Amino acid sequence: MADVKIILPDGSAKEYAAGTTLGDAVKQLSNSLAKKVLAANVNGELTDLREELVDGSEVAFLTFEEDGGKHTLRHTASHILAQAVKRLWPEAKLAIGPAIDKGFYYDIDMEHTLTPEDLDKIEKEMSRIVKENLPITKSVMSRQEAIEFFKSKSEDYKVELIEDLPEDAVISCYAQGDFIDLCAGPHVASTGKVKAFKLQSIAGAYWRGDEKNKMLQRIYGTAFEKKEELEAYLHMLEEAAKRDHRKLGKELGLFVIKEEGPGFPFFLPKGMALRNELENFWREVHHEFEYEEIRTPIILNKQLWETSGHWFHYRENMYTTIIDEEEYAIKPMNCPGGILVYQNEMHSYRDFPLRYAELGLVHRHELSGALHGLFRVRAFTQDDAHVFMLPDQMQSELMKVIELFDRIYSQFGLKYHVELSTKPDNAMGDDAIWEAATEALRNAIEAKGIPYVINPGDGAFYGPKLDYHIEDSLGRTWQCGTIQLDMNLPERFQIEYVGEDGQKHRPIMIHRACFGSMERFIGILTEHYAGAFPTWMAPVQVKILPISEKHVEYAEQLAKQMHRDYVRVEVDDRSEKIGYKIRQAQMAKVPYMLVVGDKEVEEGTVNVRKHGGDELGSVPFEEFFNAIKIEIKERN
Repeated sequence: MADVKIILPDGSAKEYAAGTTLGDAVKQLSNSLAKKVLAANVNGELTDLREELVDGSEVAFLTFEEDGGKHTLRHTASHILAQAVKRLWPEAKLAIGPAIDKGFYYDIDMEHTLTPEDLDKIEKEMSRIVKENLPITKSVMSRQEAIEFFKSKSEDYKVELIEDLPEDAVISCYAQGDFIDLCAGPHVASTGKVKAFKLQSIAGAYWRGDEKNKMLQRIYGTAFEKKEELEAYLHMLEEAAKRDHRKLGKELGLFVIKEEGPGFPFFLPKGMALRNELENFWREVHHEFEYEEIRTPIILNKQLWETSGHWFHYRENMYTTIIDEEEYAIKPMNCPGGILVYQNEMHSYRDFPLRYAELGLVHRHELSGALHGLFRVRAFTQDDAHVFMLPDQMQSELMKVIELFDRIYSQFGLKYHVELSTKPDNAMGDDAIWEAATEALRNAIEAKGIPYVINPGDGAFYGPKLDYHIEDSLGRTWQCGTIQLDMNLPERFQIEYVGEDGQKHRPIMIHRACFGSMERFIGILTEHYAGAFPTWMAPVQVKILPISEKHVEYAEQLAKQMHRDYVRVEVDDRSEKIGYKIRQAQMAKVPYMLVVGDKEVEEGTVNVRKHGGDELGSVPFEEFFNAIKIEIKERN
């Protein structure tokens, strides 16, 4: 067995012969690779590489370029937070404090109710702990020793966690100064390494996520290796707050969610204008890719959902009702309805591939605490499609779907990465079917030359899938599109076609949605564009601003002409100063503002301004009108 094993950034390991020291092992790596090494396994113990390993070595110390490094740094920051809280409120009891995406948190049980002002006090104490540069050391205990130790500290939550572990479990703890915490690690070498951190908010959290348990106080924070990275991240959060689709949705008059229907959004006229443009674009692309559009009912009987498997795998998320003493469900997904459309007639192999697309309204029960604007709702429209095909068409059809996704995302300037999600624990069907479906998805994405990563166990219960994570203008990622290959539902519904041999066969089925949810995609685009949508999408494309009352008639004539050609236009005929009207139109993020006064009325021109402040000057109205019609039609 090797004395030293270096764990590389991609998760692979490089082993060294017995007797090799850690320093010698690192010297054998290239300098660029060594700087990215996350950890080393030395004689069975995981060691963090966080500082200079060898005197005279070119290797300085770990940089946190890799997520694993940031995760370790933030995990240590959570311990520093806990230590600071215990110094300030010694009676506080600690629950759990993991690193999470973009930060960390710690759940705490204490009599004192934390306020935002307390975060400043805790941060100052954390800074003192960082300056003390306390070494972080690992120790192990038996299960019983650990129980007795944390009982002596009155840390009831730690004791409960340990008691849930097996009798023979070896418990690891990490100490920094006089503070010791139950933890699996790893951590950086000392508290002094955590130099850029920020506490962000306070929230309530039930112990172990169970509402029957006590409500604890959760402190959220984040940490980075460098102060510049922290400042850039906090700036991004400020920008994200300005772009919050809930805030912009209200300001721009796009949608509203009423207390009479939590999780059920109302789209207002301007929101519908935006939504209709997206649907028009969706229909054009699907026409180009030779899909036929269908619509299926939103309520279907229990037997259908039992056949599909949703009744057994998804029942807790479904709304149900009784009709004529029979149980029905509001559809949470569109696929069973698409299968019923397929079954409406017997198909021949000559009919394939069959591509059915549907903008299908679905309902899913979400807990009230999970609802979030348009991002998490209870009623939404999936841009679904179901492709029925022959086995030898599987590769080409998957590649066509991948092309369609790229066509749609590129329209909005959205980059993306792809995950191949594999068989979950609650999957239907045998392993052979799953392996064949997974391999087909892998072959298709590789044939298109698109990089992907494996997401183990996150497939749908009826088949593996490719999940698309799009990146917005702030660098945030959102899981939107999904391509699911299904050999199970055709079997469960016993759908058939007549093959070339005159015998009946089972088709293969693709489920796919590109926007994912129309509502959620609108929310994402609202934040991506900060409400300043491209002209073709904008709820109001032109705002005409008459300088005075005597110019209103000319403005309304222009508006009527544009309205007849489906340009979305408004006239601001209020008795306000022109500077105020321009500022208001800018705040409403209207792409074009047309200022009209005496000169414009006399010459048949308009003075054109663009959102953002660019003044394009005076042009003949017909010239502007023709240009904007082309811009809208071509979706520039």
